Amino acid sequence: MTPAEPDGQKRRRLAATFDRAADLYQRARPEYPAALFEHLLDVTRLVPGDRLVEVGCATGKATHPLAERGFRMTCLEPGPALVAIARRNLADYGVEVVEARFECWRPPGRCDMVFAATAWHWVDPERRYGLAAAALKPAGFLAFWAAGHVIPHGGDPFFGDIQEVYDEIGEAVDPDAPVPRPGQLDDERAEIEAGGLFEVVDIRQFDWETNHDAESYIDLLNTFSGHIAMQPWQRERLYGEIRRRLGERPDGRLRRHWGAVLHIARLRR
Repeated sequence: MTPAEPDGQKRRRLAATFDRAADLYQRARPEYPAALFEHLLDVTRLVPGDRLVEVGCATGKATHPLAERGFRMTCLEPGPALVAIARRNLADYGVEVVEARFECWRPPGRCDMVFAATAWHWVDPERRYGLAAAALKPAGFLAFWAAGHVIPHGGDPFFGDIQEVYDEIGEAVDPDAPVPRPGQLDDERAEIEAGGLFEVVDIRQFDWETNHDAESYIDLLNTFSGHIAMQPWQRERLYGEIRRRLGERPDGRLRRHWGAVLHIARLRR
């Protein structure tokens, strides 16, 4: 029997896959809703000129809406190909993009907010809150959220139908796992408060929808760690079925719903 891969090793292995999708990431990943950023700034009362540190910026999807508002920003990204694209995308804003993992970076000074967009879960869970605390000014903010697939009642049936193909290629989901619904996602309040370093200020859920043809949806899947890490035969079988099934629809398209839980916490000391 092959021994189970340690959690930390698996996390680092999957996190490293994103750099292989650097050219796709900016085009295929959706924008985060403007309301999320507006709410974040309403709660934190941060103002242009405040210093922010972003953990795992990828190509700058979440960086750009804050950079254009005049914040001074340092962004950490371990993937060299992603770093190169982020530097090009953010060149007009004076954003510093550092090729580093959060766990290996030493802040040169204290900042007003540490934030992560769909990247916080890749940071070592034993260290991430301590690392954020060490980078923040007294009463500074930590904010993080992730963009995940949610299934609304009455949503596109495509995802239920295509699950049989995932099952066939050995990528089945836990049948007992709850269906993720918009506005009903679990949050990390207990984890944040358990460490004793931060107090939760606000938690808010957001949802939005994107529309795809077969090729744009396959591009999106090719930016997800689980799909990047698949064997070629698995992707060939899955993507062939996606093309075939969407080709049978009159418009050839699907609707995908997204959900995000924005967590905002304040450093206690």
